[in-house]
Amino acid sequence: ACALGRTPPPPRAAVRCPPAGACFSAHLANVSYAEARDACDQRRGSLAWVSGEPELRLLLGLLAEAAVPAPALFWVGLKRDASACTHEEQPLRGFSWEGVEDGAAPHEVPAALGRWVQEPLRSCLTARCAGLHLAADPRDAPSWGWKE
Repeated sequence: ACALGRTPPPPRAAVRCPPAGACFSAHLANVSYAEARDACDQRRGSLAWVSGEPELRLLLGLLAEAAVPAPALFWVGLKRDASACTHEEQPLRGFSWEGVEDGAAPHEVPAALGRWVQEPLRSCLTARCAGLHLAADPRDAPSWGWKE
């Protein structure tokens, strides 16, 4: 998932644009975090980040629109630098949003965004990234969580 500027990408990609802010687009490819980041850069965007539940719902709706089969993992701009530690008491566990311009990323992360499919490894020594994991839900509702 990429967060793009207000100019939507070519129509082949699934796109959702909120009334204000950046557009989100979904691109299906089996690539690494770095390759996904580079692909978003080439589209004049960045890996997606969410500041609250409305943006998360928009992103989940976009992935449903893109007919993503579950389970699936989407790279978003969620990264923990090598100098940062895992913090089990924080919703994002010490991870932060990468590629956010002008410091626009939220400093206070809503607890509702702290859903992890699997807890990240405890470390203060290695850089790690996390993605948005979609799981199959028996009630046909999208089940999600972050996954390192």
